[in-house]
Amino acid sequence: MKHMNSEVKEERTSNKKRIDLFLVPIVLIAAFLNLFKIWTDEYANAYYTAAVKSMLQSFHNFFYASFDPGGYVTIDKPPVVFWIQTISAKIFGFHGWSVILPQALAGIGSVLLLYVLVKRTFGVWAGRFAALAMALTPIVPAVSRTNNIDSMLVFTLLVATWMLFRAVRTAKFGWVLAAFAMIGVAFNMKMLQAYMVLPAFYVFYVVATKITWKKKIAFLTTATALMLAVSVSWAVVVDSTSADKRPYMGSSQTNSVLELAFGYNGINRLTGNTSVTGSSHKQPAQAQQQTASSETKQTSNSNAESSQSSNQSKSSSSKKMQAPGGGNQNGMFNTGNPGPFRLFQKGLSDQISWLLPFVIFSIVGLFAGVKFKGPYTTKQKESLFWLAWLLPVAVFFSIAGFFHQYYLIMLAPPIAAFAGAGAVALWSMYKQRNGWKSWLLPGGILTTAALQVYIMSPYVSSIGVAPIAGVGALGVILALVLAVRKERKNAVTNYLGVAAMVVLLAMPAYWAMTPIIYGGNSMLPAAGPDSSSGMGRPPSTATNSKQSGFNGMQPPGSSSGNSSSNNQMQPPSGSSNGGQMQMPGGSSNNGQMQPPSGSSNNSQMPNSSSSKSSSSKRKSGGMNAEVNKKLLNYLTKNNTGEKYLFATTDSTSAAPYIIETGKPVMAMGGFSGSDPILTVSKLKAMIKKGEVKYFYLSGMGKGGQSDVITWIKENSKEIPSSKWQSTSSSSQQGPSGNGTLYEITLK
Repeated sequence: MKHMNSEVKEERTSNKKRIDLFLVPIVLIAAFLNLFKIWTDEYANAYYTAAVKSMLQSFHNFFYASFDPGGYVTIDKPPVVFWIQTISAKIFGFHGWSVILPQALAGIGSVLLLYVLVKRTFGVWAGRFAALAMALTPIVPAVSRTNNIDSMLVFTLLVATWMLFRAVRTAKFGWVLAAFAMIGVAFNMKMLQAYMVLPAFYVFYVVATKITWKKKIAFLTTATALMLAVSVSWAVVVDSTSADKRPYMGSSQTNSVLELAFGYNGINRLTGNTSVTGSSHKQPAQAQQQTASSETKQTSNSNAESSQSSNQSKSSSSKKMQAPGGGNQNGMFNTGNPGPFRLFQKGLSDQISWLLPFVIFSIVGLFAGVKFKGPYTTKQKESLFWLAWLLPVAVFFSIAGFFHQYYLIMLAPPIAAFAGAGAVALWSMYKQRNGWKSWLLPGGILTTAALQVYIMSPYVSSIGVAPIAGVGALGVILALVLAVRKERKNAVTNYLGVAAMVVLLAMPAYWAMTPIIYGGNSMLPAAGPDSSSGMGRPPSTATNSKQSGFNGMQPPGSSSGNSSSNNQMQPPSGSSNGGQMQMPGGSSNNGQMQPPSGSSNNSQMPNSSSSKSSSSKRKSGGMNAEVNKKLLNYLTKNNTGEKYLFATTDSTSAAPYIIETGKPVMAMGGFSGSDPILTVSKLKAMIKKGEVKYFYLSGMGKGGQSDVITWIKENSKEIPSSKWQSTSSSSQQGPSGNGTLYEITLK
C-alpha cells in the first residue's frame, strides 16, 4: 500500500523494465477460475454446442451458424463467437471444453486488458486492484466457464476501449475508426447489447480530444457510420439471400436477422415482450413466459457430483417448485423486481454488486472538486468514461423487463475499474488528511462490508454463520480503526489498508469459486453455493442439487417409473398462459414447471434412466440429457435415406442427438418450437421428397406449429413405445407425457 502514493509516471517507467510480478498471481487466479475443470463439461450449452457440431460439417452451416447439420434453422444469435468456437473445435477436436476455451481465454484477457487500461492513468496499484476485482467478480468466471457469448463480448468491448484510449492519446483518427468498428464486431456477437457502451465512447471522445468541434462531429459521424456498416454486414448478406438457399433465421418471426436484432434480441429485452408465438399481442413483462432464448430454454442438471449435493440445502420433496418470479422467488428468473435498488436485490447482488458501495464512494472521491466546464485531468476524463459505461448499463438492468443474471457481466469492467482507481484515490485522500474526503475510505469499507453481510445472509445454511460474521466484524473494526488512526502515518496504517481490501475481496473470491466447488451451469450461469442450479437463488428456496433450477428433464423416449405430482416442472407451450412461468417445450399447469419435450412428469435427473452418476463427465442441462440409445438405434436402422434422422418440435430434443451423431435432426419450430418455419404444405413436400419420415412429439402444438403437429398426428402411424423407449413403465399422459414417435410416408 505504501507504493500507492508514488507518481504515476515513475510507476510507469519502472514497470517498463520488468514484468509486474504482482500481476502474475492475479492472472493465475483468473486462469484457475476460468479454466479449471472445464474439461468435465461434456455438452456445455447444448443449444450452441450442437450448432458448432453442425458448423464443422460445411461452410454453408458455418457461415449461417446453422443449429442443425441439415441447415434447417439457425441459432438465435449472430455467428462471430460461434465461428471462433468452431475454429477452436477444429484445432483441438470437438469437445465441450474446446468450445468453452475461447470464452475462458477471453475472461483472462479481460483481466489483463483492464490492468493495462487502468494502470496507465491511475497507477500500477490501481491497475492491480482493478485486475483482481475483475478476476474475482463472481459472474465473470461463471460466464467465462461456458460457451455463452457474454465473456467474449466484454473482451471485445474492452479491446475497443483500448483502441479509443489510444486514439485520444495519439490523436490519430484511424484508432477512432478501429474502436467503433470493433463495436460493430461485438454487435455480430450479441447484437444491441454491444451498443450499451456507446454513451461512454461518445462522451469520452468529446471531452478528452483536443480538436475543434467540427472535427469531433465529423470524426464521430464517420466512425459511427463504419460501426453501423460492420454491424449489419452479415445481416444484410443473410437477409439478401433467398430464403430457400439458407436456414431459417431462428427465433425471428419474419426470417430476418435485422428483425431478430432490433426486436427479439433488442427492444424486447427492455420491454419484456419476448413472446415468439407469432402473435402481435403484447403482455406485461412479468407475464411473458415464452422467453425463447437459448439462456432460458436450456435448463440445468445438477453439475455437482453427488458428494457436493450435501452442501446445498434441501427442501421437502412434497413442495411444488415455484416459478421464478412467483412465490418466494425474486423476479422472473431471479432477476429481481424493477426499481432503483434492483442491483441490491437477491439474485443479482451476489453476482455483481459486492463492491458497489465502495465504487460509489470512489466515484465521489474521483469527481470531488470537478467543475462542469473543466478543465479536466486525464484521470477525470477516464473516470468519466467508466461512469458513462456504468450508469446506462446499471439503469438498463434496473428497469429491463427481461434478462438473465449472467448479462450482468457487462457491469464488471466499470465496477472493477472504479474499485482499482478508487482504492488508490481514497487511500491518497485518507493519508493526506484531505478534509471530508479522508473519511471516504473508512466509509466505503464500512458500507461495503455491510452490503456483503446482507448479500450472504440468505446463504447461511450453506456457508455458515462464521464467514458472514467475520466479514461484518472485520469490516466494522477495520473501518473504525482507520477512522481513529486517521492522523497517524506509519506501517501499521498501511497494513490496515491492505487488510481492509483483502476482507472486501474475500467473499467475492469464494463466490467466484462456487462454479468449481459446487458445479456450474452452462445454460444459465450464475455464481453462488447453488451455482449448479442455474437459478442463482438462495438455498432456502431451492431444492437439492438434483432438483434445483430447471432440472428434471429427460431425453426423448426415456421414462421413469415413479411419476409424481410433486416437484413438477412445466415448460411453456409457446402460447400465452396467464402469466405462469413456462419453459420452452411444453405446457403450463398452475405455475408448476414440467420438463420439455419427451420427459416424464417428475423431478428426476435428465439422464436418470441411463446416465452414470459417478461419471467424470457431466452433461449440464435439460437439453443435455443422455441420448436414448434404443431410440437412436431404431431410427438409424429404419432410415431409408432420409435427410433427417427425425423431426421434433424444438431444439431441446434435437440438440443431444446432433451432438452425439452429427446427423441432421429437424427442430420444426426452431429454438422454442414457436418459430413459424414450417407449414403443412412444406412438410408434405419434404416427406414426398424423402427428407424426413419420423417425428418425435411431446405435448400439444406450440404457437405457429400447432397446425403442423395436428396434421402429423392425423396422418401418421404411431410406433409402439416398446420398440424405441428405454422403458415402457410409464404411460403417455397428454401434453406432459413421455412423447410419441410417429412415422409418415407419402406417395
